[in-house]
Amino acid sequence: MVVTAGCTLPAFAPRADVDAQGSAAPPGTAPDWRACPEVPDDLVGRSAPGVRYECARIQVPRDWAGGTGATTGPGADETFEIALLRVRSDNQRNRIGSLLINPGGPGGSGVDTAVYLSFGEQFGGLPDSIMERFDIIGFDPRGVARSSPVECISDADLDGVFGYDPDPESQEKFDVLVMMAKRIGQGCGDKYGDQLKLYSTEQTARDMDAIRAAVGDDKMTYLGYSYGTLLGATYAQLFPQRVRALVLDGAVDPRQNLIAGSESQARGFERAFDNFGRWCAANAANCPIAPDARAAVVSAIDKARSSPIRSADGREATAGWVFYAVISSLYNETGWRQLARAIDQLDKGNPEAVFQLADNYADRDQNGRYTNLFDANTAINCADDEERPSLERIRQLQSQWRTQYPLFGPALATGLVSCTEWPGGTDPYPTGRATGAPPILVIGTTGDPATPYEQTPALAEMLGVGRVLTWDGEGHTAYPQTPCITEAVDAYLIDLTLPAEGLRCPAR
Repeated sequence: MVVTAGCTLPAFAPRADVDAQGSAAPPGTAPDWRACPEVPDDLVGRSAPGVRYECARIQVPRDWAGGTGATTGPGADETFEIALLRVRSDNQRNRIGSLLINPGGPGGSGVDTAVYLSFGEQFGGLPDSIMERFDIIGFDPRGVARSSPVECISDADLDGVFGYDPDPESQEKFDVLVMMAKRIGQGCGDKYGDQLKLYSTEQTARDMDAIRAAVGDDKMTYLGYSYGTLLGATYAQLFPQRVRALVLDGAVDPRQNLIAGSESQARGFERAFDNFGRWCAANAANCPIAPDARAAVVSAIDKARSSPIRSADGREATAGWVFYAVISSLYNETGWRQLARAIDQLDKGNPEAVFQLADNYADRDQNGRYTNLFDANTAINCADDEERPSLERIRQLQSQWRTQYPLFGPALATGLVSCTEWPGGTDPYPTGRATGAPPILVIGTTGDPATPYEQTPALAEMLGVGRVLTWDGEGHTAYPQTPCITEAVDAYLIDLTLPAEGLRCPAR
């Protein structure tokens, strides 16, 4: 349920108050932009210098296949509201248009991400050359954060899922996991019924075209990370003639089903953890669990199964919380030192660093409250895939992957239970060529745990117009982390100049 998120950012900040955004513009009309400096203030404590933040909301049909999108009369309530944030530089000149942003997840807030990216290259944000030529448009996809959010999983249930044994080996333990998934599924089904399938990727891709029209662009310029690459690929298949430039960073292969996608992630996280282990052995001064990081982590998880360390507030660092601390640390190479310190401190009786890493991943605040990241994540993932593995098949995979991917495989297998027990029907996205679209830039990182590199050429090949750009680096996604990647992407976004065929950018 959790690891399949593949979130681009290791943590998502809580969403801000949306009252200042005004009434949502009806379908087909221009949004009513209003200044909203409170959004960056709430997220990071200040606005970036030299930029303006404006917010708006638009309405879209709940069901693009059959919804009316009407604002009066029959069907008037059959819309979702989509929250937008526009970042515009005071130094903007020779404006090309808008650059639409999605951070992945599914469940990540594009509004929040647009704020983070507005702070410029020195803070890991967008280069000035991009900020000066584009309005940056962040949007929260339907069901996410500020956009008619799907909210049906309690904080207690999320605590239960995250804290549970990542490899419930006995049938009794596995049955408890199934019971939790059934309770979550029933609660969400009781609240939303067959509306759950309307949070699908294809519906959101059609919302993206409504955003394109609302902001006044003839064609789409888009930057999608992780799951956002799936959104971009779906858009390119649905609206190939409306594509100007798409950057798909941290590529997802749309042809993978739930099982194949989960196995791919199990393989990717094992590979990333091996890279961490080699770093640890070679940098013992910065890695207190050297020389055998894997043995130290496995021992920490095993100990947490029988004797979890309790924090000052009484919270127990169970095996699940230790496991998700490991997951969280592998999304970026900078997390390696944090993980080593966290496991070392846990061994000395202090679980706080473990909780910090795990809570960052889970989007859990210090009071035990969650955003709707994983409500939306589950709803979207399960709406997208028609193939729901049986519980018997999941048990087989759990055993098989325990051998092949010992640290991550069992959790990726048992995570499939969430969709097996999910109600509401499905709405699969297309998986074909983007015939008629211009070249699309597809970026992969060789050490990416969440969207392993093998998916990058697969996505480019499927689209038929993909140009692969490779970063021989670590962590999840590449732009704008190194000059080589940044220069190639900027040239494509601004001038539509593709990087050389087969270009590989070196690690930092």
